[in-house]
Amino acid sequence: MIRVLLADDEAMIRAGVRAILATDPGIEVVAEAGDGREAVELAREHRPDVVLLDIRMPRLDGLGAAAELRATVPDAAVVMLTTFSEDAYIARALGSGVSGFLLKAGDPRELIAGVRAVAGGGAALSPTVARRVIDTLGGGGRFSRAAEARARLEPLTGREREVVALLGAGLSNQEIADRMYVVEGTVKAHVSAVLGRLGLRNRVQLAVLAYEAGLVQDA
Repeated sequence: MIRVLLADDEAMIRAGVRAILATDPGIEVVAEAGDGREAVELAREHRPDVVLLDIRMPRLDGLGAAAELRATVPDAAVVMLTTFSEDAYIARALGSGVSGFLLKAGDPRELIAGVRAVAGGGAALSPTVARRVIDTLGGGGRFSRAAEARARLEPLTGREREVVALLGAGLSNQEIADRMYVVEGTVKAHVSAVLGRLGLRNRVQLAVLAYEAGLVQDA
């Protein structure tokens, strides 16, 4: 059972997300919070596997809550729930160590798949969010960024590139292992090695790079 803590200052949003998650018998919402400070306190009490955080909340916003959660409940995977109007927040949060970004108005299947992915050690990155992150990062045109991303991934082995592509596609460690006919530990070792070699801080950054390079379309 995947234990989830849900934090959003809008009760109707929380109710909608909770209803979606309830359709999966393997996911349980163990607590709900109306702001970031309450989310941190409830996470300490309930020790969830996954925390879904709204980015903009009173008392303590999602970015601040994510930072405190990493320090106090490091085993909990944090996923930011975002809207189309929060590109600046997404760009700031990209390097913060969160496990994913999902759209509030996205496909319900993406939400469930994202929760399962991060609970299994993967990254959750809505394709729409990925495209907006890439556009927000700037640094030249889309073609030049794609070429730069492919050049960064060039030193990787074929197996490592396959892992990166599947990670970017939202698969968990175990799902990647099943797809590649290896044990989960091998996938973890590949991901750690790739992060170190490319100088990336977390799996979400690696997923974004996979999107930029066009690997996700091939996954």
